[in-house]
Amino acid sequence: MDVYLNETQLLNYRHRMIEELIESHQWREIDSLQEQISAVYNFVRNEIKFGYNRGDDLTASEILEDGLGQCNTKSILLMALLRGVGVPCRVQGFTIDKKMQKGALTGITYTLAPQKIIHAYTEIWVNHEWLALEGVIIDDKLLAQTKNHLSDQGDKLIGYGVSVKKGDGFNTCFNGKSTFIQVASVVDHLGTFNSPDELFQQYSNNRLKLKMWIFNTFMRKGINANLQKIRDQGVRESK
Repeated sequence: MDVYLNETQLLNYRHRMIEELIESHQWREIDSLQEQISAVYNFVRNEIKFGYNRGDDLTASEILEDGLGQCNTKSILLMALLRGVGVPCRVQGFTIDKKMQKGALTGITYTLAPQKIIHAYTEIWVNHEWLALEGVIIDDKLLAQTKNHLSDQGDKLIGYGVSVKKGDGFNTCFNGKSTFIQVASVVDHLGTFNSPDELFQQYSNNRLKLKMWIFNTFMRKGINANLQKIRDQGVRESK
């Protein structure tokens, strides 16, 4: 299990900011493993809001400083914090259909997004099995404001960064079982990786440099502001 506890360039859990966060929340002192995982998981789920960073391959400390993240960056921070408290974890890589981001991404931003987006989620080793923690991606406030406005796509509901099978509900609370919130739009499995460093060395959403420059220079701030507006005021349906 040592390989699943290693610090890496992206999982920089010995960084001062990460260490101070772990110490201030006393996560290492929680006796129950499930409660310990739940405390870390809930911090990343709700204190780190769903939003768009300047790239996927940021360090955990950079993501913590941003205060927001999407599937790839939230996975990095979650893994760093889990390894920092001694919970073995790894990352699964996928591509995911961009349709589930409609509403979070709009207009030209949605148009510029690739049809298939690199997607990752964390898995933890608990009680001799791997559990998925994909439900960490969407914060409670955003989910509460958008879940009644998702697009009906036959067997699934999608939009605003959410993609769930009908009948599965919104499985985001960790209670000792896997959690999911975007998995219904997965297209391809890219593999299982010991660290996000390994995943993003092979696959990345950031390789189209011009599109990324346009996104970061002209769009990202407005997208994140709109997501916050949805949290505060709800979804405004088009007439």
